Amino acid sequence: MTPVFEVQNLNKKFGGLVVTNDVSLSMAPGDRLALIGPNGAGKTTFINLVTGNLAPDAGHVQLSGEDVTRMRPAQRVRRGLVRSFQVTRLFHDMTPEEHLALAILQREGRSGQMFGHYSGRVRVMDETAALLDQLGLFDLRHLKVREIAYGQQRLLEIAMAMALKPKVLLLDEPAAGVPQSETALVEAALDSLPSDLAILMIDHDMDLVFRFAKRVVVLAAGTVIFDGLPEDVTKDSRVREAYLGSYADAGSTA
Repeated sequence: MTPVFEVQNLNKKFGGLVVTNDVSLSMAPGDRLALIGPNGAGKTTFINLVTGNLAPDAGHVQLSGEDVTRMRPAQRVRRGLVRSFQVTRLFHDMTPEEHLALAILQREGRSGQMFGHYSGRVRVMDETAALLDQLGLFDLRHLKVREIAYGQQRLLEIAMAMALKPKVLLLDEPAAGVPQSETALVEAALDSLPSDLAILMIDHDMDLVFRFAKRVVVLAAGTVIFDGLPEDVTKDSRVREAYLGSYADAGSTA
């Protein structure tokens, strides 16, 4: 199958420190890939490179066969490369409905029509309602973001990403800061996403990673040391030494 997302020999240095070392990977439509590794492995730097928030020193990023390496972040988003962030970036005095309407209008280049007008746009409201329902947020649509639980705020961020019609969705620790009691909400949201959407997720919750991923890539010191099936990653000696340690020894890959 033709890759929808491909990274070729990506490199980045900060001074003399190599943070991304000749990284290559590809994803096909429908892939569920987990990118894992120890703190400082270069995972978030990798995401910043492929989304255009950082410029690589060498290498290429392709989306649906088009080289987007030198494009600005907004140009990549319009072509379907969309990310979420480790920390929520929401407006606490806006409602979930307002957030999604703004994202939809922004996608269409009409964000200036947001205030005082969006509620009269039937198509925008229908799409907003569908996304809120899909992510389990419909009953909260008129609450201020500051009034809803943190786990639900993370779901809203995923909904906003989906409003941008991604071909490739990059999730940077979608469960970070979410209480254990609300992690199931994030998992259910991930399960509800379209089966043909390519998703790359970074997370330190290994149980979540193994339930989500069909494929695992491990970064250590900016270098890919493993790319394969979840059931094989805990058997790899380099991964055990660099990252998994006691988790691998426990043999828990639920």
